[in-house]
Amino acid sequence: MKALYFKEIRSFLSSVIGYVFILIFLITSGLFHWIISYETNLLEGAESDLIPFFNLSPTIFLILIPAITMRSIAEERKNGTIELLFTRPISDLNVLLAKYFAGVTLVAIALIPTVVFYISMHFLGNPIGVIDDGATITSYLGLLLLGASFVAIGIFSSSLTSSQIVAFILSMFLCWVFYNGLTLLGSFNLMGDFDFVIKYFGMSYHYDAIQRGVIDSSDIIYFLSLIFLFIAGSLTIIKSLKK
Repeated sequence: MKALYFKEIRSFLSSVIGYVFILIFLITSGLFHWIISYETNLLEGAESDLIPFFNLSPTIFLILIPAITMRSIAEERKNGTIELLFTRPISDLNVLLAKYFAGVTLVAIALIPTVVFYISMHFLGNPIGVIDDGATITSYLGLLLLGASFVAIGIFSSSLTSSQIVAFILSMFLCWVFYNGLTLLGSFNLMGDFDFVIKYFGMSYHYDAIQRGVIDSSDIIYFLSLIFLFIAGSLTIIKSLKK
């Protein structure tokens, strides 16, 4: 698994895919948070915090992460090399996990340069250091968990089809449903007390809770369960292809 994991990392970084993902994320974040005069501009905010960054980043990830995961299984299916991939002397699960952790690593690499945003807001605050360090750290954790969940959804979508375009569209749709769709549906107050249950199954409910600076085990368990669900779904589909 370790060798395959590093192979997947190298495939991201030896092609333009990985660098385009990182650059687009950083350029988009830089424009919206430092240059464009909009509600997401950190310099125009009333308080020294990174809330606009953590509110906008999931939307950027919702578009970019499906783009880097769409080829993970779909390309193997299209080229007819999926049988060779799963004849390696490692389990099917380890093959999927290698691809999954490679995707999560790329997300983490993209987030590392944004620490500059935190350092900048730390010194721009009045007084210096007024930014809530605890909430910022937990928000980074929440954003990483959110990105990891999107990667799991992307791999699941890629396992369903041999078309990368279909995988991309399906992944984006599923990410939107779990991040925005369920919360939006629950906000219509159509089903009484059941509306809360719908919102609870949405990612934004748990992501927002982590952003407040308090790490609740239920929020961590939610994201880990969602990741497990989609990885298990991908594994089931892969095994069915081998029959």
